[in-house]
Amino acid sequence: MVDAGYFKKAESAITSALERAAGANPAREALLFERERMRRILMDFSLEESEALAQLRQQVPDLRQAEFDEWADAGLIEHRVIDGRKLYFNRSISNLFRLSPEAAERRADPKPFRDGPMESFNAHHIAIAEAAMSSGKSSVLPQQVRVTQTLTVNADAVPAGEAVQAWIPFPREIPGQQEDIRLLDSEPAKADMAPASVAQRTVHMEKPARAGQPTTFSVQYEMTVYARYHDIDGERVLPTPNDPALAESLAERPPHVVFTPALRAFSRDVVGNETNPYRITQKLFAAVDRIPWAGAREYSTISNISEHALRTGFADCGQQTLLLITLLRLNGIPARWQSGMVYSDSQVGGADRAGYWNLHDWGQVYLAPYGWVPMDVTTGRMPGAIDGQGRSLEWFYLGGLDAYRIAFNGDFSTPFEPAKRHFRSETVDSQRGEVEWSGGNLYFDQWTYDFNTEVLLP
Repeated sequence: MVDAGYFKKAESAITSALERAAGANPAREALLFERERMRRILMDFSLEESEALAQLRQQVPDLRQAEFDEWADAGLIEHRVIDGRKLYFNRSISNLFRLSPEAAERRADPKPFRDGPMESFNAHHIAIAEAAMSSGKSSVLPQQVRVTQTLTVNADAVPAGEAVQAWIPFPREIPGQQEDIRLLDSEPAKADMAPASVAQRTVHMEKPARAGQPTTFSVQYEMTVYARYHDIDGERVLPTPNDPALAESLAERPPHVVFTPALRAFSRDVVGNETNPYRITQKLFAAVDRIPWAGAREYSTISNISEHALRTGFADCGQQTLLLITLLRLNGIPARWQSGMVYSDSQVGGADRAGYWNLHDWGQVYLAPYGWVPMDVTTGRMPGAIDGQGRSLEWFYLGGLDAYRIAFNGDFSTPFEPAKRHFRSETVDSQRGEVEWSGGNLYFDQWTYDFNTEVLLP
């Protein structure tokens, strides 16, 4: 009912079921979350048609109603019908200009999109590949970085005197990718760091709310980040070994990694008769890379993210990554999740990108005999890219990573340590943080977050 847009019917069914469900149990929690999911969907789909039309006309002043309708009917202006009302996604207009070249050409002020510096081939990619191939090492060009992350709860979001609990994402130790992680400071000073073995690692802190004042939490740490590169020879890649350690990375994992009929059909069309695991990976990587990027609704509102990405025909980094993971596993190729933050400094981004940072999701794929290698399908292929020796770097991000990213997570939808008592704001990823108090979860509209990096001199 929720996915079909019948919210009033769903609310009635939830109310009746809750009356029959006694005490705390998983079924009751699931019902309560469906109620919360509807609330979150309505926050994402907050625009009436007149408001979406007005937003678009700010950038396309001569827009005709018929053009708007045509783009909406084609799925380029994302919307849903909820209880008979057509409601538009609050990022649908900015997404339109990424999805439709025709719409982008109509903008009165066609400013360039603000993408990260690694979205385009640059000297950093060349330096990584050349350092790896000349040294024979897959981890190269280490950088020391100091990071400060802040989470600020809105004033009076929690009654004065009540304890506010926050979980700020924190990097995991990953040999050869990020090492020597040292917590330097925190606010408040008492902080509980989750073990490095926790897949979605955080620092947990607690602080009393004060009337009329925001409640601020922060952590500062230093670490070493490596660039990575594997010069993969497809002819050397072997079939996936029968190793129990890989079983989890080959399996379905509802609700977001499911081998649905639609994904099976898509896989058959893309893979064809190919049997080499690397060539299959390349084909699937390229197919998912062709799906255009667009700002996404909150993951907690989506029933099956990989199927959603395929069905809508556009996706953000996490949706693309989950789709690729699902397709690889469907083809017997182990794949798993990584996510965290990407950032920049003046060395790679210039002065206008020195303060750039953004949430980002990517993954790893297992290719024998190379083992686990990185894959970033959203940054994707770089056609025409070559190093100083004339060697192609088109597939840099299938086997390589830049040195301007920090991984907080080695899996998706896994519990925190210590665990949250209430629903998470983000049920899949962990990049912004989480907050709650005894009265419930604090959703994203009740707090803000910040991320600052300083690349230190060797």
